[in-house]
Amino acid sequence: MINLAKTSELEKKARELLSERGVSIDNIAELVYYLQSAYHDELTMDLCRENVEKVLTKREVQNAIITGIQLDILAEKKQLDEPLQEIIEKDEGLYGVDEIVAFSIINVYGSIGFTNYGYIDKQKPGILKKLNDKSSGECHTFLDDIVGAIAAAASSRLAHTYEELAEDDE
Repeated sequence: MINLAKTSELEKKARELLSERGVSIDNIAELVYYLQSAYHDELTMDLCRENVEKVLTKREVQNAIITGIQLDILAEKKQLDEPLQEIIEKDEGLYGVDEIVAFSIINVYGSIGFTNYGYIDKQKPGILKKLNDKSSGECHTFLDDIVGAIAAAASSRLAHTYEELAEDDE
């Protein structure tokens, strides 16, 4: 478990924003489990959580979380200029900047993150389904992609760790 006493102010803010927007570490760990359980017989939620925690220590991830969530909040409050207000509020399919922010997270652990992210973004399991529900009145244009990217990065980290362990056994 991450020692929050040693956590940077940036990381604390990122974690706080995730929590305020209804996303827990366990929600993201469940996505990691969804992505990796078919490949690892002994995968546990604790291991998934541990990998999510490690991803959240990365500055690039913290910056993406804070930036994306702030834009979602501003859109909810209708404080963005048009046409950006409508684009983010409606999560317009051709916008793509929300995915670009997510890619900054995916890149932290290599190219395998792209396939993990693409798969989970299409399937929308767990918390991603809730975040994509437009009927709540909340705007999660950036957050849904950020959460999927964190899960994809944690899955990539996990896959790399298993690969290293397998190589050590040879």
